[in-house]
Amino acid sequence: MAQVYDRVALIGLGLIASSMFWAIRRAGLAGEVTGYARSVETRDTAREIGLCDRVCDSAAEAVEGADLVVLCVPVGAMGAVAAEIAPALKPGATVSDVGSVKKAVIEAVAPHLPAGVHFVPAHPLAGTEHSGPRAGFAELFDNRWCLIVPVEGSDRDAVARVEALWQGMGAQTDEMDAEHHDLVLAVTSHAPHLIAYTMVGVADDLRRVTDSEVIKYSAAGFRDFTRIAASDPTMWRDVFLNNKEATLEILGRFTEELFALQRAIRTGDGDHLFAYFTRTRAIRRGIIEAGQDTDAPDFGRVKKG
Repeated sequence: MAQVYDRVALIGLGLIASSMFWAIRRAGLAGEVTGYARSVETRDTAREIGLCDRVCDSAAEAVEGADLVVLCVPVGAMGAVAAEIAPALKPGATVSDVGSVKKAVIEAVAPHLPAGVHFVPAHPLAGTEHSGPRAGFAELFDNRWCLIVPVEGSDRDAVARVEALWQGMGAQTDEMDAEHHDLVLAVTSHAPHLIAYTMVGVADDLRRVTDSEVIKYSAAGFRDFTRIAASDPTMWRDVFLNNKEATLEILGRFTEELFALQRAIRTGDGDHLFAYFTRTRAIRRGIIEAGQDTDAPDFGRVKKG
């Protein structure tokens, strides 16, 4: 892969940013990558493990002279970070992000960006339950999707370069408008996370099942819920507060479906249950056929030591 940018700045150095750095380095996509994290501890860790070519002690210093700035901070912090870096942005630079909500991020970030700076929001659909600078690895985005969500009047060259960077990091890319993105993600990610958190919370509340039994006898279903529910609490709090409408719409639909299944179980309607499970099984097959998972027992998840 050829170099896409001379200098890339990563603001926030967690799982996604650290994986971006290793993937950029693997493919030689940038001449230099600078990084900044709010916590001194994170910056020290980044320096210790060689994450970024240069770790800076302020966001403004990190973005100085950068052709691309990627905001890798929780959704709720995007606006404040954009305001902080705005005066230091190079004319003609591109600002992007990796937030899993788009409408709220665009509303928070866009007003702060000076004229002549391009804004190309993006969202890589990749992650693990681990977080922090040590959690990143170059292969995280391989064969995963990254959704590019241009804003009104986005410069097409700037969009193409962001897309080329993500493709160079191993991802497949697609373009989507912000509102549709937020609805799609409410179905595929946000509502399932909320349901997982709830199920793990229910098990915790149900004192007739002891903690040790829940842990010891975790069948695959509950075990996968706990994997999802181990995700970063700050990130998920911000996701739900910033994707309210779409998440509530999907949860409303979920509640209706749940009531229908409750009724089928109560009335012994086996036909309804069988038809429902057959239909949902086909969706799982579709995910496997699309190369987004495997039917292997470990679900094809990357094992991190």
